[in-house]
Amino acid sequence: MNYDYSPEISEKAVAANELIHSLIAEIEKVVIGKHNEITMLVCAMLSGGHVLIEDVPGVGKTTLAAALARAAGLKFNRAQFTPDVMASDITGYNIYNRGKEQFEFREGIVMCNILLADEINRASPKTQSALLEAMEEGTVTVDGKTYPMPKPFMVVATQNPTGYVGTYPLPEAQLDRFVLRLSMGYPTESEEMSVILNRKTENPMASVNAVTNPETVEKLRQIISNVSVSGEISKYIVQLVGETRKSSKITLGASPRASLALMRLSQAYAFIKGRDYVLAEDVSALYVPAVSHRIMLSQEARLEKMSAADVLASLSRNVTVPYRTASSR
Repeated sequence: MNYDYSPEISEKAVAANELIHSLIAEIEKVVIGKHNEITMLVCAMLSGGHVLIEDVPGVGKTTLAAALARAAGLKFNRAQFTPDVMASDITGYNIYNRGKEQFEFREGIVMCNILLADEINRASPKTQSALLEAMEEGTVTVDGKTYPMPKPFMVVATQNPTGYVGTYPLPEAQLDRFVLRLSMGYPTESEEMSVILNRKTENPMASVNAVTNPETVEKLRQIISNVSVSGEISKYIVQLVGETRKSSKITLGASPRASLALMRLSQAYAFIKGRDYVLAEDVSALYVPAVSHRIMLSQEARLEKMSAADVLASLSRNVTVPYRTASSR
């Protein structure tokens, strides 16, 4: 890879970049043919965001989240969301200890580094909303007392877009908390052959090695937060998001939170590509997965059978793409 880091941080940045690519390579041992999706997920983790993976059952959503946690050396919990899961199961609860004659806090399943919220839309709205504080503030509050979450903390939620019976669609406020919405898609014939051959004798997850730990991930996040975003790129991001508020194809445009998420994701994406500054191509690569779940299409767009990705692709052509300049760093 050709690196373009500032001389004063070059050695440290190259080492960090190689570590991130080692992380991606470990995940690819079990998730085959999904390099782009894996890179996006790693970008979300390194930018401090949460991810919604929306796809049909059996394409590797759970495996992807578990492999990320294992390769990153992070504590992983899985919550299978069903209608009978309570908010206290997620956040935790207080229980009375008769011996000590006092209440004690019992941690909920959210107390981990990576929480897989499997089929999140099958839980009740009250249970879904129990995740909001943890996702946004990095804390949970039980009976008026606030507890900090482990660092790093990330939610990877999944949902099946075709099975609507017995589900509770995520409200716009909760969808807006996810920095990305990904779709795995079906594998190609050769990729599917590799999947079944790799699993003939044992689960390849056992071959995934931890290449980082919580402390290292926090350091990587700090390095990436210093990736330069020029004024031209910042304006490009704001204009792209702003277009969603002007279009007749959209009834609810993306909020400023979308602009912030797009900037942070672009920083991580640029760093993985070997640069310590963001280019327009980084922003463009992330525009649809970072914004598509934050908008509501109009009846007109639905009648024309346009998807959110179609509408955003059309809107992006209304914004002038900034070319790299000397101030790109």
